[in-house]
Amino acid sequence: MSATLPASKERSVEDGAPAAVLAPALAEEQAGPSLPRRLLSLAGAVATRTAAVLALLALWEIAPRAGLADRVFLPPFSEVAAAWWELLLDGQLWDDTRASLVRSASGFGLAVALAVPLGLLIGWYKPVADFLGPLLEVFRNTAALALLPVFVLLLGIGETSKISIVLYACTWPVLLNTVSAVRTVDPTLLKLARSVNLPPWRLFQKVILPASVPAVFTGIRLAGAVAILVLVAAEMVGAKAGLGFLINNSQFNFAIPQMYAGILTVSALGVAFNQALVALERRFTSWRTTSA
Repeated sequence: MSATLPASKERSVEDGAPAAVLAPALAEEQAGPSLPRRLLSLAGAVATRTAAVLALLALWEIAPRAGLADRVFLPPFSEVAAAWWELLLDGQLWDDTRASLVRSASGFGLAVALAVPLGLLIGWYKPVADFLGPLLEVFRNTAALALLPVFVLLLGIGETSKISIVLYACTWPVLLNTVSAVRTVDPTLLKLARSVNLPPWRLFQKVILPASVPAVFTGIRLAGAVAILVLVAAEMVGAKAGLGFLINNSQFNFAIPQMYAGILTVSALGVAFNQALVALERRFTSWRTTSA
């Protein structure tokens, strides 16, 4: 005689079966995607970000070999990479890169230290803006490279003139973005802060500064790009080391692969500098929330 389960127990077993089947799937969903899926997603993201660069390098390699470009003036990328490696092994590339980094970082750092406080002051206090406004308008419309001969004449061809020209060029993006950031703070925030009778210095500390950080970092990132570009141009005049000197000297000696190697190094430094500033910006603006 076979025993039969009560109808209620049969239903409980049948109802529990789907839960038992779905439990591993639910646990996997709560634990997040599996490692292979994460690796596949990461590989897809890397491929998407590097596809255009790889296509450009492939075109650079193929065009001179196929006769689409003069190989003398545009050597294949493989020859440029070999020249870059030789410069690195010789130590020349490192010496020139270090010289450029010291100059650009010094001028950039001084510009940020000077322009951010001055921009906050001009943006917050109208009498200061009225007093310095005409002078700033004159200098902001004067290109840094147009003043390079003046810097060389007054400060010589040494390190001082090169750091000074970088300082001058980097000051304006930081200064103008800082002034604009202070003047465009949301009026609603200011009204709310004044409604609780915050003193001016507390209003500046609690409202103006946090609200200005994103725009200030935009100016800092622009200045980071300017620092390297202006310095390379300055190093082509009377320098004995630096990436600008390497590029210019290679052109004069008709060492074309070495010239392109220097240009690629400048581009790589610019990208790395920008990414470092982006990471720093995220650190200082981590309080911001993004809408879903």
